[in-house]
Amino acid sequence: MNVLVVGANGQIGKQLIHLLSKSNEHTVKAMVRKEEQAEAFTRLGLEVSVTSLEDRVEDIAQAARGCNAIIFTAGSGRNTGFDKTLLIDLDGAVKTVEAAEKVGIKRFIMVSAIQAHKRESWNEKMMPYYTAKYYADKILEQSDLTYTIIRPGRLVNDPGIGKITAAENIKGGSIPREDLAKTIVHALTEENTFYRSFDLTTGEVPIKDALKLI
Repeated sequence: MNVLVVGANGQIGKQLIHLLSKSNEHTVKAMVRKEEQAEAFTRLGLEVSVTSLEDRVEDIAQAARGCNAIIFTAGSGRNTGFDKTLLIDLDGAVKTVEAAEKVGIKRFIMVSAIQAHKRESWNEKMMPYYTAKYYADKILEQSDLTYTIIRPGRLVNDPGIGKITAAENIKGGSIPREDLAKTIVHALTEENTFYRSFDLTTGEVPIKDALKLI
């Protein structure tokens, strides 16, 4: 697959770019919002599109042309207000879904947040963030895309162990960013994850096997 990584300059995005660029199965295109962010990927010989999630659907669609899968791992970040959460985590995600439909891309992986599907589990201090994730995920589920929604627990920078727990309802936990990125790459072609959404934490089962057990 030729995979567009939306949010390629983020911590998960960079790991995905590394894994996909080394893959024999996939090629990768990075989507970033600033020219200076693009330079590092260009130096690696990778295809890059400088496109903001606040741009038009048509602009995001243009960035996605030639790809046959999209991984959405963008986020407004901790240092922005909830206005950006609305514009990036919700509207930016929805526009990316619309862009995929516009150019005929079917495979779409959304990086969400653990328990985003359960309102009663939301952290009160982060209600706008969880609301954005909830509705972005719902709109993806209602689309015609072959979606997978991955809801990771607290992200940590520990080395990955290559073992996870993936289930429809996990109350809490954490996962190394490295293992999240590897799970996303495995999910791209794992048919058991198609039209599925699940929480994700560190566990005892190798990634490839765990995705077959959801």
